[in-house]
Amino acid sequence: MSNNKYKILIVEDDGSIRTFVTALLESNGFQVVTASTASAGLLSFCSHRPDLVVLDLGLPDMDGMRIIRTIREESPVPIIVLSARITEQDKVEALDQGANDYVTKPFGPAELLARIRAALRSIIWNSSGDTSKSLVLKDLEIRFDQRQVLVGGQEVRLTQTEYNIVVLLAQHAGKVLTYAAIIREIWGVSDPGSIKTLQVNMANIRKKLGARPGAENYIANELGVGYRMTDG
Repeated sequence: MSNNKYKILIVEDDGSIRTFVTALLESNGFQVVTASTASAGLLSFCSHRPDLVVLDLGLPDMDGMRIIRTIREESPVPIIVLSARITEQDKVEALDQGANDYVTKPFGPAELLARIRAALRSIIWNSSGDTSKSLVLKDLEIRFDQRQVLVGGQEVRLTQTEYNIVVLLAQHAGKVLTYAAIIREIWGVSDPGSIKTLQVNMANIRKKLGARPGAENYIANELGVGYRMTDG
């Protein structure tokens, strides 16, 4: 992926973190715009139209959750939350408000870059608007027109529900989908047993895709939050 055409907006009030992330992204070929407050961030978003937003939640003039809602009202641009808030409730709320991913501080630069690249890949896929094409993530291939999933060129036999889950995650590759969001899309209802049903299906999917214990593989489990399709 060539990075030089992608513009990233960083909204972060901590000067040292803002400077570090700016240097990290620029050294990897991204264009960067920065803001230290929510109001400045929203102005920069409207004027610069970035391809992705890296957003802190604890801003001095407005809570980051409100920024997520404001951006989502007018744009599907990927939003990656970068926050010191580590509770499951904060992560779920940010994702349900419309954030694509959630990275906690302190963070590793390699992880942040990987999350950004994954979110930008979702732009390429979703902008095609053609679900008849295949989606390839390393040796995992999903052939939407033939309703097939292959690993290393070999077809993986999935149930209809398992296939639907894989397709849903693939269509949002790089984004964490909460348990509630997946259950709502796949079954349309939510009850006390829904999460257990999802977990059983997900365990079967990961086993069939050749997942190894402790490895992310194609589907990462964000514990207590949801699942995310990775690039292997």
